[in-house]
Amino acid sequence: MRQLYLAATGQNRGKTTASLGLVDGFRRRGLRTGFMKPVGQRTVIEDGVPADEDAVLMRSIFDLPEPYPVMSPVHIPRGFTKAYIAGDVVEDLGARITAAHAAYADHDVLLIEGTGHAGVGAVIGLSNATVAALLGAPAVIVSEGGVGRPIDEIVLNASHFAAHGVPVAGAIVNKVRTDEQPGIERTLERGLARHGIPLLGVLPYRPILSSPTLGMVLEGVGGRVISAGPDLDRVIDGVAVGAMEPHHMLERVGPGTLVIVPGDREDAILTLAAAHVAGSWRSLPATVEHIDNLVVETPGAIDAGPEGRALGIVLTGGYEPRPEVLEAVRQSGMFAAIVAEDTYTVASEVHDLLVKTHAADAGKIEMIKALVWEHLFIDRFLEAAAEARFA
Repeated sequence: MRQLYLAATGQNRGKTTASLGLVDGFRRRGLRTGFMKPVGQRTVIEDGVPADEDAVLMRSIFDLPEPYPVMSPVHIPRGFTKAYIAGDVVEDLGARITAAHAAYADHDVLLIEGTGHAGVGAVIGLSNATVAALLGAPAVIVSEGGVGRPIDEIVLNASHFAAHGVPVAGAIVNKVRTDEQPGIERTLERGLARHGIPLLGVLPYRPILSSPTLGMVLEGVGGRVISAGPDLDRVIDGVAVGAMEPHHMLERVGPGTLVIVPGDREDAILTLAAAHVAGSWRSLPATVEHIDNLVVETPGAIDAGPEGRALGIVLTGGYEPRPEVLEAVRQSGMFAAIVAEDTYTVASEVHDLLVKTHAADAGKIEMIKALVWEHLFIDRFLEAAAEARFA
């Protein structure tokens, strides 16, 4: 059986994207393909048993037959690390992983997804490098766009795998702005080759793969909708926190920006509503009368920011603005919702949504499959898995 251990150089590098696309690619080749997440840090309860959310995602998308205890044998819930260090965890976790791994013996290829960088999990004796060595799986390291940083990160992680006797079969660089950097793939290939690491492929940057839609945000943060806006399928380009003077806030807001703002900051809310109606933030007057004759008092003339409008707003703290302010928001036509959590909590929740793929994201999943199939040559990975030799 050929197998690969997919690791990353840090969080949000695109490891799940690569995993999803590679499993799809191996299956397109007609190979009986398995997926395993030996150590999971984001545990959910599915079918009455704990499992890492990536294992749940892969099983759902590809209808994989293996039970969750095989796909996701070890979990690290809150408090587990302290319990392990205190000596309260006596089970041989490595043995649990190897027992689960044995269930894939009749597969053609197995993709093993790690958790974070090469050293993650060392605190419980199960770093990615340790687990890869335990399972005899060569590593593929995922980093993201740039030149110097991805090469530095990949080389650093490769050294940790090497210290455990694990060969690095190659690397993937994700979120590369190929249109802005002609020849970037060749540059990365040559830079990594100096360290004996093959570049297995480059994935170009696609906004939808790292940004949620308004509908996803609404589902993620909950709350009460004030205005659904014209289209909940619109993709967010960026997030801004509206906790400053309105004219400073607008300097940080573009047409695809979701603004998170305390619900009692009526000056900022009214400014965003007025700007949305005006369609331009240049020379926005102190008093705007474009919302069905409702006069919106904004804090002075504004002459900042590019032309455009915020995509929507999330009002935090459970504070509900005055009825006339709510009406101004509704009549502006932009997305808006009120949530009970504070601004920091909501901003953190939205940030988590920026990089996650969910089984319900059908369009996003199909784009990932197509992107990986086009830009990562599956045969290279199969060859790398076959040729890797352990020390």
